[in-house]
Amino acid sequence: MNGLLRYFAAGPDKPALTDTAEIDRLYRYHRRNIVFIITLCYGLGYVCRLALNVVKKPLMDAGLFSPEEMGLIGSMLLYGYALGKFSNGFLADYSNVARFFAFGILMSALLNFGMSFSTIVALSAVLWALNGWFQGFGAPASVVALTQWFGNHERGRYYGWWSSAHSIGEGLTYLGIAFLIAMPPKGLGLPWQWGFWVPATICVIAAWLLLRYLQDRPQTLGLPSVAQWQGNADTSSAAGTTTGGASHSAASVWKDQLKVIAIPSIWVIALASSTMYITRYALNSWGNVYLQEIRGFDLFDANLFIFLNTAAGILGCIAYGYVSDKWFSARRPPANLIFGLMEVVPLFVIFYGPANSYVLAAALIVYGFGLSGILASLGGLFAVDIAPRKVAGAAMGFIGIFSYIGAGLQDYISGVLISNSEMKVVFSHGAQSQTVYFYDYSTPVLFWVGASVLSLLLAASLWKVKGHD
Repeated sequence: MNGLLRYFAAGPDKPALTDTAEIDRLYRYHRRNIVFIITLCYGLGYVCRLALNVVKKPLMDAGLFSPEEMGLIGSMLLYGYALGKFSNGFLADYSNVARFFAFGILMSALLNFGMSFSTIVALSAVLWALNGWFQGFGAPASVVALTQWFGNHERGRYYGWWSSAHSIGEGLTYLGIAFLIAMPPKGLGLPWQWGFWVPATICVIAAWLLLRYLQDRPQTLGLPSVAQWQGNADTSSAAGTTTGGASHSAASVWKDQLKVIAIPSIWVIALASSTMYITRYALNSWGNVYLQEIRGFDLFDANLFIFLNTAAGILGCIAYGYVSDKWFSARRPPANLIFGLMEVVPLFVIFYGPANSYVLAAALIVYGFGLSGILASLGGLFAVDIAPRKVAGAAMGFIGIFSYIGAGLQDYISGVLISNSEMKVVFSHGAQSQTVYFYDYSTPVLFWVGASVLSLLLAASLWKVKGHD
């Protein structure tokens, strides 16, 4: 057991390098690699998290699961992720982030393989909850890497690049995986099980990439802390930012982790993130089903519309980082208001606007752009700015448990609301009959839109809150 813990623990500090040119070279090299690899692999890992959403409609059409059962199974991932992100956020502060991240994504791959063989509600719910737990390794590990290698004045930009991984993963899922399952000529028409097998294979590759290319803390290479390197702290204070060195005990890290939950503004961020995640996962989990049931699109076209939202999100994450860092000097609240309005207003067009495909597409693009920007902030960046650098994982985990409890409640509540509106019509053809199910989304839509409005109001209440380096 001790050997296993040592394997995942943060590496020891190496003797400090003195060659300034070599220090600069190593910092530039690893900073570039870290941003690329955590963005790529977090995006690839997302495919294993969202696979069920693409095969949800085929599973319902085949009579394997009802909407309420699908809502239950989907919510289990989100509850598992909430607990995993919270606990793993605290653990990530002590961990070798490369090994920690890779292990989580590998286990997620194995659980996706398991899902492809289950048609039992209870078993599927357990497997999907465990998948959520192991998916919770990725975000804390990524954020710890960012805070160890990037200063606060630049973190928004790089956090924005990393946060675009959400949209990359969603795009790969809603377009790539949908292509496998959709019927010809728009897809390959493969059985629904392929919607789990391909994501699992992708995640195995991602785990290998993390082990091969992701670097532990700067001090494990003999480098100074990022604050020292950038001239933002003196030697004594910067030394205290290490997570695994002798100068910083596990007991003091734990004390600082507990201080995170005593910061009032972090509680408000957590509630704002939770309500924002209700809408985010409503569109992720039920958006393509809504477009098929209410708007009449087929599986591929419905997922193509959702892809437009996620593709715009890539630009939204990056834009948020630059806007908050450059326009507002790393102040997040003004950027939160701008991007929050860009998320809320299009929702009224998507659900209550004209039944025009071009208007729907435009609204989804603007929504995706705004959502991904506000997601970057409320989903972690704002809290990480406020919390001490050495406990960034704990701050991320605290926000995560609120966010994904909200998302999980949404999935189950939405499933119940949709199931309660069920209308069954039987079509008779001589001796044979066919049963078709119709659902009313009016009440779920009110729930989804109202959550985003509340999130915007909560975020706006933090107008005067600033981060620190």
